[in-house]
Amino acid sequence: MAVSAAAALLDELMGRNRNDGPNAQKKPVHWEDPEFCKYFIVKFCPHDLFVNTRADLGACPKVHCEEAKNQYLEASSRSKMQYEDEFVGFATVLLNDVERRIEKGKQRLELMNKTETPVSHSNSQSQKNQEQIKLLSEKINGLVQEAEQMGISGHVEEAQGLMKLCDQLKEERDALRKQNESIHWSQTYELAAAQEKQMEVCEVCGAFLIVGDAQSRIDDHLMGKQHMGYARLKNAVNEIQEQRKKYVEEREKQREEERKKRLDTIRSHSKDKDRHSRDHDRDRRSKSDRSSRDRSRHKSDRKPDHHERDRKRSRSRDRRHSSSHRHRGHNGHIRKDRY
Repeated sequence: MAVSAAAALLDELMGRNRNDGPNAQKKPVHWEDPEFCKYFIVKFCPHDLFVNTRADLGACPKVHCEEAKNQYLEASSRSKMQYEDEFVGFATVLLNDVERRIEKGKQRLELMNKTETPVSHSNSQSQKNQEQIKLLSEKINGLVQEAEQMGISGHVEEAQGLMKLCDQLKEERDALRKQNESIHWSQTYELAAAQEKQMEVCEVCGAFLIVGDAQSRIDDHLMGKQHMGYARLKNAVNEIQEQRKKYVEEREKQREEERKKRLDTIRSHSKDKDRHSRDHDRDRRSKSDRSSRDRSRHKSDRKPDHHERDRKRSRSRDRRHSSSHRHRGHNGHIRKDRY
């Protein structure tokens, strides 16, 4: 692994033809060659983001070639999708790891907050001490009154004994009061310390941060390799996904426009066909009307000829009748002409 990493570094610095002779033919560069780092060609190599950090991925075994990257940028989008998918897949694995780290850090902080703040126990103890102080005060007042009555009645020794008992009860009451004061100050200190050291988890890299820390330390964290590396990975994945979404939307829009054009073409052809059919039907009807008019005209032209023929026949019959009448004699017999 170390040898391949060193070889890749030398190839990146000196070129992959570094071991060839002066007269050797150089191999042309093509971005699809397997020796080139696909992640570097697409965006950047994640192995270069976390050098000397807890998330260090080690040296990249592939060659980082700027010429191949420029060829990739000029290639068609379809051939680049596979490289983009591999980059997004590898980056997603790293981002999922840091998301799990962030979730574990939040759970750890919740557990620490529960175990490091025994305020409720201190409050209960202080309340018990306060009740005890109240009972002792009542006893002390009762004994003082009783001792005064004993002194008035002449029982001096008994009065002195009651006063000693009052002093003991007062000492016990003062001890409880001091204990409550110490509890109060300890609670105040614990709350102040908890507020000063309140932690949170960075939503980008999963590191623990102090709430309200100095701005210089916050800036150092934001400019650190680990934070900037994960932020760069996340931005790159979002950028590729947005470009892919935009490409899909443009393709859908183009397909929709093509479908509309096809529909318009089909509708135009259908309208032309309907128009042609209507014109054909109109022409056929006009021809039929013309032929019917011609036939009627022909019939009307033939009627005078028929009447004329009838008239000729009637004249012919009249001539024959007159001729036959001339050849008849007075006795009604037909006369034969001599020639």
